[in-house]
Amino acid sequence: MTISRSILFLVLASFSFACEQKNTTPDPRLNQPEDFKKLLDAHGDWKKWIDAKAFSFAMVHETNLAWENHYISLQDRKVRIDADTWQIGNDGEKVWISPNRQAFQGNSVRFYHNLYFYFFSIPYIFTDPGVKVNKFENKLLNGISYEAFEVSFEENVGDSSKDKYFMLVDPETGKLAWVLYTVTFFDKSNTKMNALKYEDYRNAGGLVFPRVMTGYQFENDSTKGLNYQVSFSDVFLLEEPLDEDLFKMPEKNAVVAN
Repeated sequence: MTISRSILFLVLASFSFACEQKNTTPDPRLNQPEDFKKLLDAHGDWKKWIDAKAFSFAMVHETNLAWENHYISLQDRKVRIDADTWQIGNDGEKVWISPNRQAFQGNSVRFYHNLYFYFFSIPYIFTDPGVKVNKFENKLLNGISYEAFEVSFEENVGDSSKDKYFMLVDPETGKLAWVLYTVTFFDKSNTKMNALKYEDYRNAGGLVFPRVMTGYQFENDSTKGLNYQVSFSDVFLLEEPLDEDLFKMPEKNAVVAN
């Protein structure tokens, strides 16, 4: 009995030590270049993003007033989007749409399912493993010189590891002002840049997010025609995970989509 209790004590002690070690090990995402940390700090306590389990927000397309509610599991990037005439989800294995593919008018459901989540989460999401953020020479946009960061990805990170981003910093606030980006999902050789403006930041649980994002065509260091504009509300960063059933593909009236 004494020996058994001794073994049990050692097992519990080892388990306790392992848990303590696990809890005290710094998250590698906290290890960012100092210049990038300065940008992150300007947006609030960005460690809250590292610790959060889930994220949700409401979004409106200002060009046609179509609405969407987005729900994201931050640890595994499962996604659910509810719109007026369709639902899109990523259950960790596949991307699906309900009630059918024809309900969504875009070119690719897979491309769309995390598009606005990704843009809306910059700069926090660039702390992800496999993302490389480096200080870059100042970039000119509409006649204004901005401090800039170049963002690239390691091979096989996400669906579009060839994408290129530049974050442009507001000289007055130190916050993200613009993102210049390429889209290689449909054409891996594409180098055409687009411009995305971030404005009217609002606090949500200790972090700030833009209330409005406006996408423009970009040419010769200047914005051209309007591509889209979206607005956001009801932004929540959650410490508890969302129900897994939220992301499951419905048994009826749903199809796997690319």
